[in-house]
Amino acid sequence: MAYFDAASTEPLHPQARDALLTAIDAGWADPARLYGQARRAHLLLEQARAEVAEALGARSDEVSFTPSGTQAVHLGVLGTLHGRRRAGRHLVVGAVEHSSVLHAAELHEREGGTVETVGVNLQGRVDAAAFAEAVARPGAALACLQSANHEVGTLQPVAEAAAACREHGVPLLVDAAQTAGRMPVPEGWSVLTASAHKWGGPAGVGVLAVRKGTRFRSFLPEDERERRRVPGFENVPAIFAAAAALRASLAEAAEEQARLSALVDRVRRRVPELVPDVEVIGDPRERAPHIVTFSCLYVDGEALLTELDKAGFAVSSGSSCTASTLRPSHVLEAMGVLTHGNIRVSLPRGAAEADVDRFLAVLPGLVHRIRQDAGVA
Repeated sequence: MAYFDAASTEPLHPQARDALLTAIDAGWADPARLYGQARRAHLLLEQARAEVAEALGARSDEVSFTPSGTQAVHLGVLGTLHGRRRAGRHLVVGAVEHSSVLHAAELHEREGGTVETVGVNLQGRVDAAAFAEAVARPGAALACLQSANHEVGTLQPVAEAAAACREHGVPLLVDAAQTAGRMPVPEGWSVLTASAHKWGGPAGVGVLAVRKGTRFRSFLPEDERERRRVPGFENVPAIFAAAAALRASLAEAAEEQARLSALVDRVRRRVPELVPDVEVIGDPRERAPHIVTFSCLYVDGEALLTELDKAGFAVSSGSSCTASTLRPSHVLEAMGVLTHGNIRVSLPRGAAEADVDRFLAVLPGLVHRIRQDAGVA
């Protein structure tokens, strides 16, 4: 099986596996206690915090660990809004943000706040001028912008957004889930979120970084153990392994991402040549190095995913309608592009050139067969 779904989760990095096994033996105790085993766990936790903070361009005391990237986003959005209630209750978000951001925005709106959604162009990039105009409105309390889109890979104008937010005194939350560990962290953020399993760490470790000076107040009840943004008992072995994976991924990033980007360029170029009636989606240059998305006209997305799975390829789709939602991707809808027959290929560390070539060889026949079965070949 060729695994091409790294945007959902990256396979565990070998260095993370080694660190996890070490920390299970050395870091199992409660890091908040004072006896010997607890002090060892505390040292591992703080070492991991320092490494993650350095990688993200933050201070150690600005970094908290959460049980998931989704919870990091929820805490970041709602905690910052809660801390800035006196400044206003207006939230600005991009139209193609991850659903965790949009769900937090919906909750904010239900509780009496206002939300302004900034549109995107055909490549999926947020309109920087419209974003700046939105954060300039009276009562703007927070703006949210992802570093790169999780479905089509397009990089967002974080630098321009950060400059506008700084001018108007509005904190900027950057969801860096798709770029942390792969690309330089964008500057200008006030709140940053990320997820360790996206860079080859274990699942169940999210990162929430809040700059000093950013008003933040958690909406969760306080932890009786100590006053912290994230209550509960930290998973020290997983956090230690996440830091090891981040360190290793950054050491490999320049070489590995250049290689993956070249493979993605090949897919972007060859798919329209091999398959009729295909739309390759997202910016061809200003993009995350590992993601390519395309949509096939007259093809059911779930049927194509199933056939690719049978052929030995694990890929995902942003648009396959399911019985539970019956809705296509909000990202593709916001972009105004073809939403059906959508396939997202996201290459993990070590993805083989031969597997990409095999994918390109298999894909045209599968698409033709599905269209033929539907009577539209």
